[in-house]
Amino acid sequence: MLTIEQLQKIKELKLVCEKEGGYELKLNEDMLETRDGKSKEDFFHYEEGQLVGFLGCYGFGNKIEMTGMVHPDYRRKGIFTKLFAEAMGEVKKWNISTILLNAPSSSQGAKEFLKKIPCTFEVAEYQMKWDAGELYDDSTITIRPSTSKEDFEAEIQLEVACFGFTEQEARSFNERIKELNSEDMFIIEAEGRTAGKIRVSETNGEAWIYGFAVSPELQGKGIGRKALTKVVKMEIKKGLPVFLEVEARNAHALRLYESCGFSSYHSQDYYKYES
Repeated sequence: MLTIEQLQKIKELKLVCEKEGGYELKLNEDMLETRDGKSKEDFFHYEEGQLVGFLGCYGFGNKIEMTGMVHPDYRRKGIFTKLFAEAMGEVKKWNISTILLNAPSSSQGAKEFLKKIPCTFEVAEYQMKWDAGELYDDSTITIRPSTSKEDFEAEIQLEVACFGFTEQEARSFNERIKELNSEDMFIIEAEGRTAGKIRVSETNGEAWIYGFAVSPELQGKGIGRKALTKVVKMEIKKGLPVFLEVEARNAHALRLYESCGFSSYHSQDYYKYES
């Protein structure tokens, strides 16, 4: 597990890099704060006691995402190359089918590094924030906490049907989320039956929506829009700004989020590492 001091130093370095670059880094701070310590996922480089380089690995079922940064005053010294080599040395011990390297779309430094390693562009992802929109209360849809074994099994099947996980990958991923207890997990019900799922992470004064899925056979009936609206309303009542992420190639989801009052404010690029 990361110490409070390590987490603080990571946040301080992140702010320096973002201010210099004019972009946002996706460091998944909620995941950093809930590391289980079972494997080495974070890599640090210090100069005279100062943290100047960091790379984090984040597991999502059958894939690993990597994101890192180097202090502007210490770049072009091979620090990130060293961190990446250390991370790859660890990741290759794991049973992972896909390694994705994440970088802000506007980061020229990241693009220069990515040209030097075997990787190909995979997808762009928009980060979206709820700005405005009518939040109607629809009683035909229910959002309730996921609590039972049956709920957990339903979540597994939704991961498989909607996100392309194998059952084992989905089970392992969801078991870890429940162990860490870092996100609120909800079941979406329509007409008395499970229709979908959604997770909400509340951290650093923000609410982030993840794992939003509606059963394929129930899609196109307005369930997703109604469920999303309920969750946004729930978080807005708490005084929290609401965010989510969506792949640029998922045009249907993008239109849904925009119609619910979300707008894009930043984008991240993902590159698949070809080992």
